[in-house]
Amino acid sequence: MIHRKEIRVYYEDTDMAGIVYYANYLRFIERARSDWVRDVGIDQLAMKEDGVVFAVRRVEADYISPARFDDILEVRTTLDSLSPARMVMQQEVWRADDLIFTAKVQIVCIGASGKPVRLPAECRLLKT
Repeated sequence: MIHRKEIRVYYEDTDMAGIVYYANYLRFIERARSDWVRDVGIDQLAMKEDGVVFAVRRVEADYISPARFDDILEVRTTLDSLSPARMVMQQEVWRADDLIFTAKVQIVCIGASGKPVRLPAECRLLKT
């Protein structure tokens, strides 16, 4: 399943050269992952009440081509792999037919103590 989220580039997203500041791609893909989690039925507020939250453990990013002010981008998110302790998401940012950014994001869960815990059962039931 490919989850899709549209993002418009605002002036605040750009740097002095008028292109999207590199760190903002991480914000874009975070928003898309949050929507993906909600859309597959995972309630992050309920998880937090149970003392468990998601945390990004690793990001591998590739900046292919710059996005600019007022571009319409599409973030595509897929579940790449799943284990009892982690999810790996593949995320791509497209401008029309052009792939401009890719990231592989490893997600884990941590408990109230800040130590790693197993993914909640609803996560472990997801299909890659």
